Amino acid sequence: MRVVIGEDEVLLREGLRHVLETDGFEVLAAVGTAVELENEVARHRPDLVITDIRMPPTHTDEGLLAAIRIRQNHVEIAVVVLSQYVQRRYATELLDNNTGRVGYLLKQRIADVTTFTADLRRVAAGGTALDPDVVSVMVARASMVSGAVGSLTPRQREVLGLMAEGRSNARIASQLNLSEKAVVQHTSNIYDAFGLPVDADDHRRVLAVIRFLSAASATARHT
Repeated sequence: MRVVIGEDEVLLREGLRHVLETDGFEVLAAVGTAVELENEVARHRPDLVITDIRMPPTHTDEGLLAAIRIRQNHVEIAVVVLSQYVQRRYATELLDNNTGRVGYLLKQRIADVTTFTADLRRVAAGGTALDPDVVSVMVARASMVSGAVGSLTPRQREVLGLMAEGRSNARIASQLNLSEKAVVQHTSNIYDAFGLPVDADDHRRVLAVIRFLSAASATARHT
């Protein structure tokens, strides 16, 4: 998989490069500014972009804005943003109106290399990978909305939140102390609540997550 990295801290940037190359990724470029990041993306058209949110010159949201522009201009490129802290506004802006191929992870998750690289591959394949701390914020917001998302039971929202993290049914069952059969039933009920047809089965998981994120993002904008 072909990757471009944007991270202004040299040690973390080179650490990311090493982690990815060791796991079979092809790092095409690793740069320290948002401008360089967008230039390298336009040059290489990678499969995946990984970027810090805060980058020079102001160290506020340059990386996030670059990620949003990349998403708008290159819909085929997956984007994962890394952050030191959970920021609801950042999650909302990145995830709003998304169609999959997006991730928002805290930097501390990189230490779990196996999970981190699995999350990257899932995003590149069209899925989502959201940090558990980000998901907890979105689940709280989703519980306050009306419509299909607001009608879900607390357990269904828990299952949907773990789906948003990208977890498998087996992993969800283990974390919630449920049987896999029970998880399948919850996901089926979620699909029914969202009116997702059976013929969309290959994509229903991502579509359900997108509905969830869109509802949570809309609530965040109005609070």
